[in-house]
Amino acid sequence: MNPVRTNNRTARTRSRTGGPAFGASAGSGRSGRFGSSAPSRSSAPRRSGGYGRRPAAAQGEFALPETITPALPAVETFADLDMPRELLAALGAQGVSVPFPIQGATLPNTLAGRDVLGRGRTGSGKTLAFGLALLARTAGQRAEPRQPLALVLVPTRELAQQVTEALTPYARSVKLRLATVVGGMSIGKQAGALRGGSEVVVATPGRLKDLIDRGDCRLNHVAITVLDEADQMADMGFMPQVTALLDQVRPEGQRMLFSATLDRNVDLLVRRYLTDPVVHSVDPSAGAVTTMEHHVLHVHGSDKHRTTTQIAARDGRVMMFLDTKHAVDRLTQDLLSSGVRAAALHGGKSQPQRTRTLAQFKTGHVTVLVATNVAARGIHVDSLDLVVNVDPPTDPKDYLHRGGRTARAGESGSVVTLVTPNQRRDMSRLMTAAGIVPQTTEVRSGDESLSRITGAQAPSGIPVTITAPVSERSGRSATSRGRRGSAASTRRAGARRSADRAA
Repeated sequence: MNPVRTNNRTARTRSRTGGPAFGASAGSGRSGRFGSSAPSRSSAPRRSGGYGRRPAAAQGEFALPETITPALPAVETFADLDMPRELLAALGAQGVSVPFPIQGATLPNTLAGRDVLGRGRTGSGKTLAFGLALLARTAGQRAEPRQPLALVLVPTRELAQQVTEALTPYARSVKLRLATVVGGMSIGKQAGALRGGSEVVVATPGRLKDLIDRGDCRLNHVAITVLDEADQMADMGFMPQVTALLDQVRPEGQRMLFSATLDRNVDLLVRRYLTDPVVHSVDPSAGAVTTMEHHVLHVHGSDKHRTTTQIAARDGRVMMFLDTKHAVDRLTQDLLSSGVRAAALHGGKSQPQRTRTLAQFKTGHVTVLVATNVAARGIHVDSLDLVVNVDPPTDPKDYLHRGGRTARAGESGSVVTLVTPNQRRDMSRLMTAAGIVPQTTEVRSGDESLSRITGAQAPSGIPVTITAPVSERSGRSATSRGRRGSAASTRRAGARRSADRAA
């Protein structure tokens, strides 16, 4: 099913071939919509030199574009959408019956081929909002080796894996092949998946560029492109790579940009790559989730570690954020020594380690995930009701995304930030910038108020060691035994052949 696009791509094509750019002429229609004319692509800094240093983050929201072509009305059920019956059946099998607001509003338009600029808080259903449209419009097609048909760009490995996991059952239902392309994993295996043919690629920008440079991937057949969490890609300095990749996909193709926050760094992508987009915003960019409680706990520096340990010892899981890898490792070791089942997650861990740690946290084998901002986006854990900022974030967006690990998909949760006296003024400013009015409480370790807010309790004091779950160990043991047994058999066979030759 491939509906014919109804909106005109002429302006975009002209800009890519050196003609008039957005806002360059009265006929483009861009100047009035975006407030000021954008420079032509030919006058932009060259990627080889002009983007060498990471630009400072542009603060504040940009003026959202006005939609020229009226958007199609929202739907209340998936059955109201023009999707393949296999996708509808897969939704039913997954227990997904009623679309979230961002899904109901954007899917009628994305299924018709419209560009979309969608903003919704983390956990609001953005992945299926773009994923179902991408799969429905790609269904029935077959990719040539190294030439995917649809692309999802994400900023982190964790988000790439989460998107892949969320879309896999639906992709299978319409017989589409997914490939995940991220750093920290075997590039050879990823190249093999692309050579074998993958209709949909979920990728981080750096690794995808590497595969293109090797000749293992070409984007000239990509007709649908999604940017998920585009603002974070800009914040991480990926904008030159993202624009270079977008310049390689089909110029008349469909673009979908979804994010929890939209700031001026994303304005470039909107102006350059979206044509007459349908704009849908579930929440203001700095909007707080109504089912989320925000607490600022004033603690004394000398008591902060003990307070943190008691919170970690609560019944139930908790995610704790700190600023540095060293601080994460140190707190994790202290918690294990106190009897708390904790594990560390940060950029210094290998991808298999990070994947295993996340799996252990999701299953409850680990009850405390101690992390840097690498875990602030792209991680979904069911029924996680508490996030703790042991080190307060310095940016409102970081606060919102850390907190977004709880109160997801309509569930409730709490975000707690531990603030020492010298941090109070900065934290007050950050909360104001984030549009949040927290409940502020002065606490000490062992206080009833600390237990009431966080469930804190004294740890057992009996050191623990986190080992692989029994099923994982037994699987590895069987594999190891198989390898050892196979090697032993090979040695015995070789010995027999030597004996035969000697005889």
